[in-house]
Amino acid sequence: MPFLLKPPSLLFVENVVGFEVCQLGLTHKTNFVTQEFILSPLQFGIPYSRPRYFCLAKRKPYSFVNEIWNRQLIQSPRPYEHFDTAFIEDDLSQEDRHKLLQSCQSIESFLELKNPSNNIEAEYATLGKGDDNVCDSLQQYYVPLSLVERWGSAMDVVYPDSKRCCCFTKCDYRYVKGTGSLLATVQPKKRDEASLKEQCLRYFTPREVANIHSFPEDFKFPDYISLKQRYALLGNSLSIAVVAPLLQYLFRQSVVIFGLIDMIHSLAADIFESCHCLLQFLQ
Repeated sequence: MPFLLKPPSLLFVENVVGFEVCQLGLTHKTNFVTQEFILSPLQFGIPYSRPRYFCLAKRKPYSFVNEIWNRQLIQSPRPYEHFDTAFIEDDLSQEDRHKLLQSCQSIESFLELKNPSNNIEAEYATLGKGDDNVCDSLQQYYVPLSLVERWGSAMDVVYPDSKRCCCFTKCDYRYVKGTGSLLATVQPKKRDEASLKEQCLRYFTPREVANIHSFPEDFKFPDYISLKQRYALLGNSLSIAVVAPLLQYLFRQSVVIFGLIDMIHSLAADIFESCHCLLQFLQ
């Protein structure tokens, strides 16, 4: 950044948690002011645990609305309604963290099958139709029993009424260990005591992953993108629920700065007009 002849006025950086220790070169010498955040979709009402590091930067004379956050890393787990109002960062109690999860929508709201039942045949016939006609059935989304028996203890299983799921990755659908959550299509009476093999686990479909990423309903992949490629692209994607308000906040300018810029423009116009009149008089 210090070597650019024309550095940008605004910067938006996203990366995994831990990237905040890296030096981006945005120092006082470059005239950039930064605000850094670690945010998760859970804080925006989405049942998706995906904490990410975000760095917002503005080059002077531009400034942030909340200058109290300048050159700070904000990682409060509080819900975010908007970024215009500053808040005091603190640690939430276990009870408050539970309330945060309860404020999220349920997984069911993001499923292609809105009313899951214990009837696998009904789900088999209903789910999957909206996935760009890539598949004729849901059979390919169910986890083989051999994988359940081998890796069941390492799987994160969620239910339609769950209020969070694990982060999806580019390895989803290819692996079951260390990837996103799996959905139980048959809900047992006692979840802690039920066998995973009885719950008919399946992967979230690409459309469901896109829904959890807050993609618009009319979003579709081109037909030539394979199923595995769709999972890989979605696994590396961003959460629109988090990025959209951050970008709105980044582009929102301080009223003071706008007033100052308008004043400078007006003053420059007056000076130009005066110089023009003086040149005409001298001629």
